[in-house]
Amino acid sequence: MKDVPQGPGGYYDAASCTLADFAALTARSVDPAEVPHAAEVAQNIPVYDMVARAPMLERPETRRALMAEWARILHSGAGVFVLKAALTDQAAIDTATGIYTRIIAEEKAARGGGADHFAAAGSNDRIWNSLQKLCLAAPATFLRFFASPAVDAACEAWLGPFYQMTAQINLVHPGGAAQQAHRDYHLGFQTAEVCATYPAHVHDLSPLMTLQGGIAHCDMPVESGPTKLLPFSQLYKPGYAAWRRDDFRAHFEAHHVQLPLSKGDALFFNPALFHAAGSNRSADVHRMVNLLQVSSAFGRAMESVDRAAMCRAVFPALKTGWSDGTLSRAGLAASIAATAEGYSFPTNLDRDPPAGGLAPETQAALLTRAVEEGWMPEALDAALAAQAAKRRA
Repeated sequence: MKDVPQGPGGYYDAASCTLADFAALTARSVDPAEVPHAAEVAQNIPVYDMVARAPMLERPETRRALMAEWARILHSGAGVFVLKAALTDQAAIDTATGIYTRIIAEEKAARGGGADHFAAAGSNDRIWNSLQKLCLAAPATFLRFFASPAVDAACEAWLGPFYQMTAQINLVHPGGAAQQAHRDYHLGFQTAEVCATYPAHVHDLSPLMTLQGGIAHCDMPVESGPTKLLPFSQLYKPGYAAWRRDDFRAHFEAHHVQLPLSKGDALFFNPALFHAAGSNRSADVHRMVNLLQVSSAFGRAMESVDRAAMCRAVFPALKTGWSDGTLSRAGLAASIAATAEGYSFPTNLDRDPPAGGLAPETQAALLTRAVEEGWMPEALDAALAAQAAKRRA
């Protein structure tokens, strides 16, 4: 079996991906001996009883042993595990659920609700930045909800200390449609064309920078559509190039697994794992999950740079060079790469939703448009200010 199918020059190529290789990787089975602290292995997913394992988190040496086991699962094992009773304060969960339900109603009344990256419109309700919104609305409830040593240890197991927590509520009503199979942030939130511009080693790095999780706000039987998962699929290195292919998605639909979850359970998985929210076929379960997207502390530049000020300062020279032909297309791209913010995130997805893809317009793309279309400096200044305002929390 080929280890790393690539296109020319060390880049992953969707056309070079081989379903047979993917199928062989995902046909593996979890050896229970490799997850000795798990209560069981259910459908190839290690499941941990966190009431029984809570004492392990109280001592540094046993906490580290448990975290090392979780890290091995995420990296080279099934790619996913479940923590039963990760949150034991059921009253805090219920109170948070009530607050989130109120926020959903308020946001829908104000602007029609939030969109979903991978599901059809209208199949769910979404709260972007549920972390901050709960904290500001009910600090005491926020504290009780997130005071979970199990969740903290899971995040640290993959990302190390000083991780950055974010969260989004996903509420799927009876009849809500499933998502399509996908991988997640970072590269999973780029278009296929943009994804293909990143070299293979960046595809290998991307899953190490974030951790995906979800906390169940209610009991979720399989008919309510808990997350569909394909264990071991994170091992297929060119998967960010492959997940949009119809044959890979068909294989996912034929072989995925789903586990029922109870209120307070937490699911964690490698962001490169092929996954998708399931269809809610229940009659009365309104499936609410607090989706955790946790980032490495290392995903930051060394210096603070006022890139908007740089864009404004260099714009007249860029515009002149482009119009008189002294600045080539390659030179324009290089200059803007050194000047402007080239990444869409982090942003406020309530005010700055994806535009024509999975990510909002970047500052670099805005500056490029301004140069090519010959804007006046005042127009660029206003557009930069408006973009910055949309990105603020």
